[in-house]
Amino acid sequence: MSFSQELRAQAEPIFQAIMEHPFVQGIAKGDLKKEQLIHYVKQDFEYLNAFMKIYGLAISKSTNRQDIELFNNQISFVLHSEIHPHNNFCEVAGVKYEDLQGFPVAPAAHHYIRHMLTVAHQGGIADIIAVLLPCPWTYVEIGKKLLEEVNPDSTHPFYDWIHFYGDGPMTVTTPLCQRLDELAETLNEEQKEKLKEYFLLSCQLEYKFWDMAYHVEEWPVKTFEVSI
Repeated sequence: MSFSQELRAQAEPIFQAIMEHPFVQGIAKGDLKKEQLIHYVKQDFEYLNAFMKIYGLAISKSTNRQDIELFNNQISFVLHSEIHPHNNFCEVAGVKYEDLQGFPVAPAAHHYIRHMLTVAHQGGIADIIAVLLPCPWTYVEIGKKLLEEVNPDSTHPFYDWIHFYGDGPMTVTTPLCQRLDELAETLNEEQKEKLKEYFLLSCQLEYKFWDMAYHVEEWPVKTFEVSI
């Protein structure tokens, strides 16, 4: 079993909980509320902005062009391709994507972003991959599972979202896992345990992100706006 396979096996209960989360099930059933979709897009827009910055930090710590190419390709993907599932949610909610940008970051999103940024600033390439990997990995598995179980036709409100992640251009998981496995071979057990810690916490925070969107989570006392 490779190191990335070990990570996935340890995270199985979290992956399963994400699949069963009412927001994900709401995508499957096509019955999410407008305010839930809007809150998700507002938060994910800011989250993905941070995600691209963390890929940039990975580039700054890269020592070869292969790693630079890997992370640069992912910045381009997030910037140019991952707007499509956002637009699907916006169309269903009846709002413009441009009107949902630049909003305060909710508690769960803030925690997740700070977790990734801390690891990225303090760690190396392996740490950065470990902390980022749960995001694309869970989305690919959600997409494939919904594609198989729902098999939506074009009348399904989230047809584009499900197909984007289920059989679309989302291919980053494989190269990231491969690179992480290569790097893990050079690490001792203590270092690999830290990677597992980063990975599993990001998995937990993926769950919290869905929960944040479902419950339209805000800060308990509205006295200030929180940005990344």
